[in-house]
Amino acid sequence: MIETKRLMLQPLTYEQLLKYSNLDDSLVEELNLEKSPRNISPELREALDYGIIPNVADETKNYLFSTLWTIILKESKKMVGDVCFKGEPNIDGEIEISYGTHYAFRRKGYMTEAVGSILKWAKKQPEVLKVLANTEKNNLSSQRVLRNNGFSQINEIDGIVYWEIKIN
Repeated sequence: MIETKRLMLQPLTYEQLLKYSNLDDSLVEELNLEKSPRNISPELREALDYGIIPNVADETKNYLFSTLWTIILKESKKMVGDVCFKGEPNIDGEIEISYGTHYAFRRKGYMTEAVGSILKWAKKQPEVLKVLANTEKNNLSSQRVLRNNGFSQINEIDGIVYWEIKIN
């Protein structure tokens, strides 16, 4: 678990990911949280079914680099979003980050705070040298999260903007 001033980031286990994926209240109940509106986008559904859940089930991998870290607002005990890495570091020490804020909690700085805290965690992992990200060209809020956390734009191809930050 990672804690910031306003947030807790809870890495989800395999069993918790299955509950998360069901969109019922079983995970909320297990974590002793208040119910809050959330949905799973088609992109996240595909990532859960074909990447995140199978990778977390693989006991040869460090699940912390593949699971969702659900973001919990301390004050209200509500899930406000998620952040994850897209697998373990590659041979060059690179990992890719992805994130999303549930609609009702956007534009409050939660994701900037969460990404900053997960970057601090990544800096403590000796095999991680660089964190990568990408955003759609018109997703200015997501780009702001990355800029506020020290990422630099490195490329843009077909409406996708690519970012990086060297951390070790």
